[in-house]
Amino acid sequence: MLHTTQQLSMSPGIQKVEVLDEGRFVCVTWEDGSESSYPCVWLRDNCQCPLCFLPSAGARRLLFEDLDVNIVVKQVALADRKKISITWPNEHASEYEAEWLKKRCFSEEARAVMRADLFLPECQYWGSDLQLPKIPFEEIMCNDESAYKWLCTLKKVGIVLLTGAATRQGELIRLGHRIGFLRLTFYGPTWQVQDKADANNVAYTTGRLCFHTDYPVLQHPPGVQFLHCIKQTAAGGESEVVDGFHVSSKLKKQNPEAYQILSTTAVNYVDVGVDYCDFAVHCKQRIIDMDSKGQAIRINYNNATRDTVFDIPAEKVRPFYAALKEFNNLLNSAEHKFTYKLKPGDIVTFDNWRVLHGRQSYPSCSEVTRHLEGAYADWDVVMSRLRLLKKRVLNKD
Repeated sequence: MLHTTQQLSMSPGIQKVEVLDEGRFVCVTWEDGSESSYPCVWLRDNCQCPLCFLPSAGARRLLFEDLDVNIVVKQVALADRKKISITWPNEHASEYEAEWLKKRCFSEEARAVMRADLFLPECQYWGSDLQLPKIPFEEIMCNDESAYKWLCTLKKVGIVLLTGAATRQGELIRLGHRIGFLRLTFYGPTWQVQDKADANNVAYTTGRLCFHTDYPVLQHPPGVQFLHCIKQTAAGGESEVVDGFHVSSKLKKQNPEAYQILSTTAVNYVDVGVDYCDFAVHCKQRIIDMDSKGQAIRINYNNATRDTVFDIPAEKVRPFYAALKEFNNLLNSAEHKFTYKLKPGDIVTFDNWRVLHGRQSYPSCSEVTRHLEGAYADWDVVMSRLRLLKKRVLNKD
């Protein structure tokens, strides 16, 4: 296979096209002198003709059982420096536009650009020095540029405060419609965080809430959380947040063994009760979910719903507790946690896979002195809206 280099602009036309490796690769030489090499099996799999591809759905029609993984090119031609055409051994013809091909180059540089464009992987760590990003709520509701800025910042920093919303229930329903739709859970489309008699969740008390992510008891925990302050207590009730990815990276450097334990041990979670409907939910999660490179991609930690059932050998229990204690200490260290107090009309939006949140206690009273409305959204929905806004705002493909 030819080693390829790729400059990352999408502008050039094609200078030359040739077949390499006995017909298994097509090599494109661009006008800027860079080269891209494409496996023929991939080219045949991604034929854009109406028989093989459904443009209205952006979906492949070609059945995988009809794909020859050892296919080679019969003939390749260059048309107007903007398109290549390929004839396959069965005389099927395929055409590929230059810009389409260049975006999908297999060089490491081009793949990194495509990853960044599709998934916005950039992550800005923070600690107690967080400069909490703030955007007016009505601005993101009616202005696409502001909404795009909100979602980009949410993805990069993990938390954004929306200010100036009306102090009534229902604003999160509007916010859900702005991105697409909210995530329904056993606590309803939205839920009311306030002191309740016979509380079915520790959040519905006046006590302190230690750092946690919401709903690790679900196989797929909600990716984004919204909390709208409708009423705020005069004393106490401050909110606390910590960057779980930042803390995880610290733990990995300081104590690799503890990181390894928390990223490989399946912890039981449980949530049983009645709310939107009756429920009995059980799940196993690793405290730190990581990708193939060992990088944290989701934190699943809620001490309140961690089950008494622990499905590991007895001799591994104490080392797990020691590892979790070290992680918890890092979460609560003064250099990592950021404290703020929501005002009525504030909506804090944050990455529930990354940002752990908590609350300081506040005085109990016969009347409701603190009322937040909460809701969830999935990252799939949020990222979908972000990409659509990006196309609209930046006029990108």
